[in-house]
Amino acid sequence: MKLVAAILAIQLIFSCSKEVKENRSVILRPTVKTEKKQEPDLSEITAKAEEALKFCVSKKLSTDFCILIDMSLHSGIKRFFVWDFKKNAIAKKYLVGHGCGSNPWSADGSKDNPLFSNEDGSHLSSLGKYKLQGRGQSEWGINVKYLMHGLEETNSNALKRFIVFHSWDRMSDDEVFPKGSPEGWGCPTVSNNALKEIDPMLQKTGKPVLMWIYN
Repeated sequence: MKLVAAILAIQLIFSCSKEVKENRSVILRPTVKTEKKQEPDLSEITAKAEEALKFCVSKKLSTDFCILIDMSLHSGIKRFFVWDFKKNAIAKKYLVGHGCGSNPWSADGSKDNPLFSNEDGSHLSSLGKYKLQGRGQSEWGINVKYLMHGLEETNSNALKRFIVFHSWDRMSDDEVFPKGSPEGWGCPTVSNNALKEIDPMLQKTGKPVLMWIYN
């Protein structure tokens, strides 16, 4: 009887030990984080557009439309907004890439947390207001580029750094979230179809256009 009791006691101990381990494995199992898709804040965009219009009037830039780029948004969602000053509304929106910095070129390593710099060789985008003026030949996309004249201390080296607005074959027409857009060396890049729509607008307005990149 003593031997049977001892065997049952040992079985009970192992059973309890196994149960504790199983319970611990459930408790310690890491939770999987799910990225939630951001939505552009229309009220914030509208406020930026109102400020942009005043700036355009003061600097004699186009008052037909401007381009607003909200870099605080994930690069896999449309954060490039063509704002129609006449209709006081977003006319078009697209994906736009930013600079890769020290991350691999053409990947999406900083899709939701980009860094910014005005330094040559940083491979980062620069925040601030730009004047789009000067249409030229590009080696990328549809072979069209616009020079970006930095109007603030944060982007004053744009021309020196060869930061221009152009299209890129790797850019998608549609949102790619939770993936990000491919990252280049600092230029704001859009898809080929996007630039095919924007290019005639830039040519038609007759005045330099404001591009405002903010975070």
